[in-house]
Amino acid sequence: MSFRTVVISNQSKISYKNRFLVVRNEEDEKYVHLSEIDTIIVDSISVSISAYLLKELYDNKINIIFCDEKHNPFGELKYLYGKHNTSKKVIIQSKWTQKNKDLMWQNIVKNKILNQSLILQKVNSDNEKMLLSYLNDVKVGDKTNREGHAAKVYFYSLFGKEFVRNNGDNINAALNYGYSILLSTVNKEIICNGYITQLGIHHKSEFNEYNLACDMMEIFRPVVDFYVFNNKDRELDSEYKMDLVNLFNKKFKYMKKSYTLKDIIKKNVADNLENIEKGTNYYSFIYEESNNESDSIF
Repeated sequence: MSFRTVVISNQSKISYKNRFLVVRNEEDEKYVHLSEIDTIIVDSISVSISAYLLKELYDNKINIIFCDEKHNPFGELKYLYGKHNTSKKVIIQSKWTQKNKDLMWQNIVKNKILNQSLILQKVNSDNEKMLLSYLNDVKVGDKTNREGHAAKVYFYSLFGKEFVRNNGDNINAALNYGYSILLSTVNKEIICNGYITQLGIHHKSEFNEYNLACDMMEIFRPVVDFYVFNNKDRELDSEYKMDLVNLFNKKFKYMKKSYTLKDIIKKNVADNLENIEKGTNYYSFIYEESNNESDSIF
């Protein structure tokens, strides 16, 4: 089972040899077996990649994320066909009823707000009860935008009333980096299950090719938020980025069992995609850390 996230941050050449990822630079040469790799993050524009390696990464459904000259994620390798019956899955996806999509979004918003309230409980914020009061007010499709109201209270409670999302400070930079890794992880699982990311449940922008992933990642955002809160005085350097990457190997509870966050996302996405056309059986993720040690990371 793949578990490693490989981060390549120096000038190097990466290629394929006998089922191994080969990373060469002026100092040394490293080999990692493809069966161990879940994700590769290319955190430098001075990395050259062989076309044969890209083909092997595609065949093995290994996620690869590319960063720009500021070391921020800007794109990823996305499979055209994630499963043998993708055409069938896309037809099913296109026929999801508005009622069932609205029910799913209602459940996602409730799950997200519950997790946000659990984070505020951890930081001893009095606004935890205010968020919990929003839960019963979340209508089908969240027509009254309880998600937006909860987000405003939640971020002010974590980072202060002067905090503004996406204003370019260190906190926002760390949040965006963590969210980018989260989005890419959810994208991979949607595609591996045979669906496409463009057709969303609530997100519907014609300029967003990741609408469905933006929907399904919402319940996991508080994991990133809480980690950034605990590190809000740090600058987003290479060590901090590695810590955010490693967050996805941290263990949490899901369905009363302990899994890495990466595996929980895999299970949760598959579970909910399978059930959305039924309009029932939404599988939630409740923020609960596991006492088991996290898996190692390369």
